[in-house]
Amino acid sequence: MILSQTKEITLSLLDAFKDAGNVALELRTKGLKKEIKPDNTPVTNGDIEVNNILTKKISSLTPQIKIISEESSTNKKNENLSNFWLIDPIDGTSEYINNREEFTINAALIINKKPVVGVVYAPAKKRLFYTYGPSHAFEIVNNKEINLSEKKKENINLITAVSYSNDLKPDILKLHEKFNVSKYQKMKSSLKFCVVAACEFDLYVAEARAYEWDIAAGHAILENAGGKMTDFDGNEVLYGKKDFKNPSLILKGKYVL
Repeated sequence: MILSQTKEITLSLLDAFKDAGNVALELRTKGLKKEIKPDNTPVTNGDIEVNNILTKKISSLTPQIKIISEESSTNKKNENLSNFWLIDPIDGTSEYINNREEFTINAALIINKKPVVGVVYAPAKKRLFYTYGPSHAFEIVNNKEINLSEKKKENINLITAVSYSNDLKPDILKLHEKFNVSKYQKMKSSLKFCVVAACEFDLYVAEARAYEWDIAAGHAILENAGGKMTDFDGNEVLYGKKDFKNPSLILKGKYVL
């Protein structure tokens, strides 16, 4: 798939993401209906409605490409997937349920097991990030398209990180020490990928946890902005793995490559 095609697909998705964000916030204001899934994680009517909006739009744009969504069993048993969509309708559902701001809406197009297109929207923060190819990763700021690959870091001598928890595990602490992290901040959802891509932070380290739909869109944005993501052993992270489970992750912004 060439750049003009991925650009057209990506830009055609943005209004659907904005609409989905509005619906998510409106449903939360009215009062969410919550259930507990078999894996003991929560799901709400907001997750389902956002999923419906995104899958309908994506299906209309690329009807021949399979969609894998966290909130649907469709296609999850397919093996040897190479080209497919990954959707996480709401990443950070607990943040969403508890009226916090760090939840995101996510979709990524995987081509040859690598993320090429990614859209991440944090509706409560009004932050919209997207990418459709190398050096084409953007955030909309004040209705203007800001190219993340051109963003500069304010203090190149200060290395900062985002973390999933305030209580860092020993393996993560060691990597923070290796990269000379001066301070870190707890942050939820795929917003972590976007703030590293935007040079607001430099590093995110995570043990093996979560699933491919949690990271694919952010991964595309990070790498197309000039950053890099590997597992703890330096291996490239590919998609379409058995059960869609993630390995360990190291996200590095372009100033710590």
